[in-house]
Amino acid sequence: MASGIFPTITVDGEVIPRDAIIAEAQNHPAPKNRPGNAWRSAARALVVRTLLLRRAGALGLAPAPRALGPGRRETDDEALIRQVLEAEVDPAPPSEAEVQAFYAADPERFRERALYEASHILFSADGADADAARRAEARAEAAIMTLASRPEAFSAIAAAESDCPSAKAGGRLGQFMAGDMAAEFEAALDALNPGEIGPTLLRSRFGWHVVRLDERAEGNVPPFEAIAPAVREAVEKARWAEAARDYVQRLLDEAHVEGVSMRDAA
Repeated sequence: MASGIFPTITVDGEVIPRDAIIAEAQNHPAPKNRPGNAWRSAARALVVRTLLLRRAGALGLAPAPRALGPGRRETDDEALIRQVLEAEVDPAPPSEAEVQAFYAADPERFRERALYEASHILFSADGADADAARRAEARAEAAIMTLASRPEAFSAIAAAESDCPSAKAGGRLGQFMAGDMAAEFEAALDALNPGEIGPTLLRSRFGWHVVRLDERAEGNVPPFEAIAPAVREAVEKARWAEAARDYVQRLLDEAHVEGVSMRDAA
């Protein structure tokens, strides 16, 4: 029987509890004012989970949780799902020709990350304190106006004004790779040529930044011979993911699910 606006979800007659779907829905963002999207995504995920755990029981598996990182271990259910897939999904290894073809189809996917060298001046602001935020913005605006006519003063202003430990180095952050910094910070650097100071302030959760790009080295695309093991690993992961989707789809094809469409759920 339906509960509220959402139908009861069953897998071969087994009801997936409404509370479980509500809890799972927190992991499935949906557009504003469209909670049904998160509900359906959560319901589909729990249908697949139910089928995989049922298969674990049929195989007689006992959970053997693994560590996922500091202070984080798999739950018993997570371990069983992993163990099912390890036991039942075993795609054939790719041939050398397939690995080379995978690289040749899109060498750009293997481009090395860009290397940046940059500096910044941070005017820290607590987002919960509106007055402090306005004062920090005013300080930052004054600095960027000065730098518009005196860019050579960047290091001196950073040393005197910046709220970042990099102030001791004149604002220099040293070298870092693409992906190491916040996306908005790297986007601001990508809009600059080496030696240029950003003409507008950059806002982050830390406050207001004046940024300068000192150097940027674009990543190279390594030749196949230099990264053949990494390419093979990428092919193997892609092939395993495809095989896992096919496996889940077979379980869905054999099950009778009511209350939610399972199209594209695998």
